[in-house]
Amino acid sequence: MPTGGRSGAFILLGTVVRPHGIRGELKIRPHTEQPANLCRYRRMYLAADADGEVIECTDVRARVSGRLIILKVPGCTDRNRAEQLVGWHLWLAASDLPPAGPDEVYLHTLMNKRARTVDGRVLGTIRELLGGGQERLVIREGENEYLVPAVRAFIAAVDDDEVVLDLPPGLLEMNR
Repeated sequence: MPTGGRSGAFILLGTVVRPHGIRGELKIRPHTEQPANLCRYRRMYLAADADGEVIECTDVRARVSGRLIILKVPGCTDRNRAEQLVGWHLWLAASDLPPAGPDEVYLHTLMNKRARTVDGRVLGTIRELLGGGQERLVIREGENEYLVPAVRAFIAAVDDDEVVLDLPPGLLEMNR
């Protein structure tokens, strides 16, 4: 992963799943709600793992292909090199994200904030964001841990230190 660790300085966009064609293009499984947004970024990073090699990719070209993204990065010019990158992760510097709109929130900005419900129940601190289809916030306080779907409908308010959640009845008990 690029310098900065998982502290929020970089956002995981996707994973290289296989080469595409013979000219070094990569098929990416996106980890974002709006995969087409990957097409707007021109600088991204490829990293094998948290402590491994990092490749800064500038002048990146991307296009949507079904549920995958086809990515062309300079320096990856043939299928052999593309095969070497299978399993690597695609990252974006958080500073390269466009500003969030008035009713939008970037999930990475919720990390380490206190979480409470609209009725005042303190749940703990948001410690992780789990992907894999539906993203979930991992909220911990002592021995208690809650997994809450990271959907806009459940986020009532966000300020500098706290996230207020409006959750359906029974959700916390079911995801504890």
